[in-house]
Amino acid sequence: MTEPVKRVYAFGKDAQGNNVTEGNTTMKATLGGKGANLAEMANIGLPVPPGFTISCQTCMEYANAGNVWPEGVLDTIHEYRLDLEDRIGKKIGDAEDPLLVSVRSGAPMSMPGMMDTVLNLGLNDESIIGLIKQTENPRFAWDSYRRFIQMFSNVVMGLDGDLFENAINAMKAVRGVKSDTDLTAEDLQELVAEFKGIFTENVSGEEYPALVVDGSVQFPQDPMVQLKLAIEAVFGSWNNPRAVLYRKKNKISDDLGTAVNVQCMVFGNKGNTSATGVAFTRNPANGAKEFYGDYLVNAQGEDVVAGIRNTSPIADLKHVEGLEEAGRELEEIFVLLENHFHDMMDIEFTIEQGKLFMLQTRVGKRTAAAALHIAIDMEKEGLIDKKEAVRRVAPDQLDQLLHPQFDKNADYDVLARGLNASPGAAVGEAVFSSADAVAAAEAGRKCVLVRWETNPDDLAGMIAAEGILTSHGGKTSHAAVIARGMGAPCVCGVEALKIDAEKKQATVAGTDVVIKEGDMISLDGTSGIVVLGAVDLVMPELTGDLDTILEWADEFRKLGVRANADNPEDAKLSRDFGASGIGLCRTEHMFLGERKQIIQTFILNDDDAVREKAVGELFEAQTGDFYGMFKEMDGLPVIVRLLDPPLHEFLESPRALDVEIARLEATGGDKTLIAEKRMLMERIDGFAEQNPMLGLRGCRLGIVYPILPEMQVRAIATATAKLKKEGLDPKPEIMIPLVSTVAELEKLRAVAEKIIAEVAAEEGVELDIEVGTMIELPRAAVTADEIATQADFFSFGTNDLTQTTFGFSRDDVEAEFVPQYLQEHLLPYNPFATIDPGVAKLVEMGVKLGHEGNPDLVCGVCGEHGGDPDSIHTFNKIGLDYVSCSPYRVPVARLAAAQAALEEE
Repeated sequence: MTEPVKRVYAFGKDAQGNNVTEGNTTMKATLGGKGANLAEMANIGLPVPPGFTISCQTCMEYANAGNVWPEGVLDTIHEYRLDLEDRIGKKIGDAEDPLLVSVRSGAPMSMPGMMDTVLNLGLNDESIIGLIKQTENPRFAWDSYRRFIQMFSNVVMGLDGDLFENAINAMKAVRGVKSDTDLTAEDLQELVAEFKGIFTENVSGEEYPALVVDGSVQFPQDPMVQLKLAIEAVFGSWNNPRAVLYRKKNKISDDLGTAVNVQCMVFGNKGNTSATGVAFTRNPANGAKEFYGDYLVNAQGEDVVAGIRNTSPIADLKHVEGLEEAGRELEEIFVLLENHFHDMMDIEFTIEQGKLFMLQTRVGKRTAAAALHIAIDMEKEGLIDKKEAVRRVAPDQLDQLLHPQFDKNADYDVLARGLNASPGAAVGEAVFSSADAVAAAEAGRKCVLVRWETNPDDLAGMIAAEGILTSHGGKTSHAAVIARGMGAPCVCGVEALKIDAEKKQATVAGTDVVIKEGDMISLDGTSGIVVLGAVDLVMPELTGDLDTILEWADEFRKLGVRANADNPEDAKLSRDFGASGIGLCRTEHMFLGERKQIIQTFILNDDDAVREKAVGELFEAQTGDFYGMFKEMDGLPVIVRLLDPPLHEFLESPRALDVEIARLEATGGDKTLIAEKRMLMERIDGFAEQNPMLGLRGCRLGIVYPILPEMQVRAIATATAKLKKEGLDPKPEIMIPLVSTVAELEKLRAVAEKIIAEVAAEEGVELDIEVGTMIELPRAAVTADEIATQADFFSFGTNDLTQTTFGFSRDDVEAEFVPQYLQEHLLPYNPFATIDPGVAKLVEMGVKLGHEGNPDLVCGVCGEHGGDPDSIHTFNKIGLDYVSCSPYRVPVARLAAAQAALEEE
């Protein structure tokens, strides 16, 4: 069997017992995971029912041509079908001794349960006679036929499965029985006729003219028609909604396609010496070295996973009368498969009248705890080495160990969806203001803070709440960034949520649901879903296994891992998680609470004396802040970013102030107070900018208001000097934000060096404080050779660099149109979550040019991408010195950095 492009591959033995398999486990991209591993099991001599695999590429050719078969493929499938019949000695549809086949999907990446399967294909009104003759079991034969019609109608034709389940339930009610197995052969024969009638009534003749016989649609009797339609259905299932969603969530490419495996049927429902089951070679929940799984006697595979009958544990199988030998053989195969694949394997098997058959094996899905435990155990057992053990644990899985999650057994309905901004799950009563969140927490009540979007004023409420829910903003919005830093679950950009903060309630578009203050809600920041009511949570259990894997990871990684932290508590947490320093301390987060009034006084007054007094108060506060941070991180670097955001962010909301003035006027309020509020409104309006994120912020703020960077540098230097006098080893570094020209950095560096020298002289200590800059504008990246002459280090702020490179407003686009861009493949992924190749080129250019300007330059990244595993692989290739991320992402980054280094070996 030859073809210009090979699209079909045989597996299993021929009629003489010779292995004629054409594939192996390395061919997953072509044969899919299932087909490749069926081939591999056949190659190592396991009992695999023979069949053939149609390639993944054929699926994509078919789909991309508008569901039109590539030329010659149907002829090739026909040749392989005839070959399969020769190998088995049976023919599909034969009235004497029919061959029945299964048609199953199998993508290159494991997608359990996402695509479709058809069993018992080849049964018709003639072959049923042959099946009865060969098995001498009419009930088994008619049960197989009714299952085939039911599955074919649902999977291939898209009919509602309830149409058939209702017919079965009606039959059981008439017969006065409770279980499907209590129905007789005659009952099942009657159901077959009824099922064919349901098929005729619900399938469109216009859509399927080939199924029209004598003027009406009939269930197809030609096995070749059955096979063609079934293969097309499996190809089509590659793009069903659940498969598309699964790929999106697991970052699997849409252009891989699924293979189709056509395999001889074996039957687990031929009586009490037949069975079917699903098993794992180890416990996928906790990693224990034990055979784990379920089986059913006298059943087919779908019965096990459907949960319609109570299963038995796999360990009991070898003790069941008539199944003892198959059970022992299965356990031997478990060991053989682990030794062959060097991993925990997921297995599907069928026992037909005492004989064991292997239907599938693949690397088994497992929890994070199990992944760690299995990797360490297998290293101890000599199955894998430390490097492979580190590769085995998916970095994103570690979120399961660091945050509470929804109980996987919980039953709930999703009310709304947003962006999965910060991992973990939270349950609490809905509150609509920061003050209410604080009050609820003080009263001992758990709450979820629900806001249109958060701002710095909401920090107290965000800290008090169990989780944060916003209707606006993206993964790099204020809510998302702060939540990740605190390790709080957060769902952002839930556009369906219409919040009325004044009434303390929210409606959900498309529903009649109204969430009122005090109503219990649950949110899952890992998947971005919102649920009305309380969902049971599972708390993480940290074990020594995590420390072991991370210690091994540290042996292999080249990238340093620092943390973004703004207070001593987060700094301590970062250090506990293994951070090698602070890569970003955002000083604006220190200007909240009571201090907000001080900074407002500075902003809103023109009187120099008043401003100097306010700055003096801020200096005292900032010195204490830095003292605590540097002390907690003693001996490790702490990069302090000077004030970055536009000043209006520290002022009252003009919208809220306008409402307050209107209310005072409507209620006859004090005229003097109204006048003061109006004056304040005018002052705030004076700071308004058309595009504040590109306006008076960053280094520009320090140049226009030099008293601010002078105060901050003095506070940093003073805190450092104090700690040095106490015998500690503080290592602060000063970062100038949003530089676009070397002149800006040169000017502000000179200011910093002057202040540092003054403090060193005043305190009588030597101060060696490095000064660098944040590269977050394209111009800075392309002129990095110039800027580096004035910098000791570069820290790439990839949040703003992505924003300015794309011309996207990150707080708007993630909810407004990024989802549509992703759906239409205008973007491969959200560039604010995973670094974009174009932005990465700017980073790479900045690193290369920067080292030309300063060979000793240290380069890191402090944007949210610093905690994203895919981005870390990119940064490792670029040659950065470190990444910096939120404290709870530090373990993830340590593991991802090791895997990135191992990938390049």
